[in-house]
Amino acid sequence: MSFRKDLQLAVLIDADNIPYSNIKGMLEEIAKLGIPTIKRIYGDWTKRTVAGWKPALLQHAITPVQQYSYTTGKNATDSAMIIDAMDILHSQKVDGFCLVSSDSDFTRLAIRLRESGMTVIGIGEKKTPQPFIVACDKFIYIEIIGAKESIKPDISSSGAESSTTITEVDPIDKRFIQLLKSSIEDLADDNGWAFLAEVGSLIIKKKPDFDPRNYGFSKLTPLIKSLNEYFEIDERDSGKPRIKHIYVRIKSKSSSR
Repeated sequence: MSFRKDLQLAVLIDADNIPYSNIKGMLEEIAKLGIPTIKRIYGDWTKRTVAGWKPALLQHAITPVQQYSYTTGKNATDSAMIIDAMDILHSQKVDGFCLVSSDSDFTRLAIRLRESGMTVIGIGEKKTPQPFIVACDKFIYIEIIGAKESIKPDISSSGAESSTTITEVDPIDKRFIQLLKSSIEDLADDNGWAFLAEVGSLIIKKKPDFDPRNYGFSKLTPLIKSLNEYFEIDERDSGKPRIKHIYVRIKSKSSSR
């Protein structure tokens, strides 16, 4: 899914459910998707558990919002974030929201914001419950942001890109192959070719947490090239120097033999 580069985003961070060590990478990731015009982080700053966030707040100009825990076992941060999100929504100052949390309690908020025409990007750990993930337009795992220095395209002897090996990558199983095939078929022309950028956007609509980095690849093109048993690639001139339009087609059974 492509996002407008001038997309005005409200970034709301749940300090109780997100590690502070990845804040720089998270903000760099968000900057690729739009402009973070509002940056707020919610937590009880009297607690030692969120003390690690404090240096990052000054460094990255994030506004802390104090929310006391009035009762034991209740996460007051959730309600504070939800109230602020609705206030920001009605102010009409942004085009979308980035909800940074691994908490499924924000599922209904994500749905409500999308119902109002907002773009919703989620960022959280891989333990994030599926309902929150699918409620977002796009969901990015913190683990791949933190591991991005380890995910670099290599050039094989054949000239094709492949990925370096990183830990905890998702397996490329039959279900994932079928997702790729069905998405290509949905967009294919009469000759079976589909524009790869559109395929990537459609996959994210079907599976918001899709990211080539989950599978150890920097981008979708090298991921598809690694699956040459199933797919073929056609790189076409775009009319601009050093820019190619990439098309993909499912290999026929006869050509894959």
